[in-house]
Amino acid sequence: MDQEVSMEETAKKKNTKTYALAAAVAVLLIVGAAYYLLAGSSSLVAAPGDNVSVYYTGTFTNGTVFDSNIGKQPFSFTIGANQVIPGFEQAVIGMGINQTKNVTIPPAEGYGEVNPQLIEQVPINAIGGQVSTSIHVGSIITRVYNGQNVEGVVTAMNDTTATVDFNPPLAGQTLLFSIKVVAIKKG
Repeated sequence: MDQEVSMEETAKKKNTKTYALAAAVAVLLIVGAAYYLLAGSSSLVAAPGDNVSVYYTGTFTNGTVFDSNIGKQPFSFTIGANQVIPGFEQAVIGMGINQTKNVTIPPAEGYGEVNPQLIEQVPINAIGGQVSTSIHVGSIITRVYNGQNVEGVVTAMNDTTATVDFNPPLAGQTLLFSIKVVAIKKG
C-alpha cells in the first residue's frame, strides 16, 4: 500500500511540474505576442546606411515650435550620409517602425555653438548686387565661403557697415525633437 501511495505522489508531482512548465511557456508566448504587437509587429530597427522616413516636431526649450512635418510628407534621410544634424541621426539609430522618441539635442550635437568669427562687419557698398537702400536689419545676405554660398542675417547697421551673422540660424540653441519613425529601408 505504501508503494502505491508513493507512486501516486510521484505521478502527482510530475503532473504538477508539467502543468507549471506549460503555464510558464504560455506566459512567455503571451508576453512575446504582446511585445510583437506593441513594437509595431516589426523587429526592423534603423542602423547606419539605412534610409529612414520620420515625422518630427522641433521645439526650443521654451516650447516654441521651430519646425515640424506633421500633416505633411515624412522626411527621409540616409543614416550616416551627413544629411541631418548628428544628434537627430543618433536619436533615430535603434528605433523601430512606429516608435516615437523625445530627445534633447545640445548645440554641439546640433548646429554648433555660435562662432564669433562668423559675425562680420561688412561695408554696405561691398554687399554685391544689392542696393544699399534695400538692406536693413533682418535682410538676408549671401557670401561665398569655401566655394559654397552661405546666408547671413543683418543684425545691425549704420550708414557705412552692416553687422552680418553667418552662423546657422539655430547655432547655440538646445533643440528638442519628438521623432516618429514610419519607414525603414535597409541600406
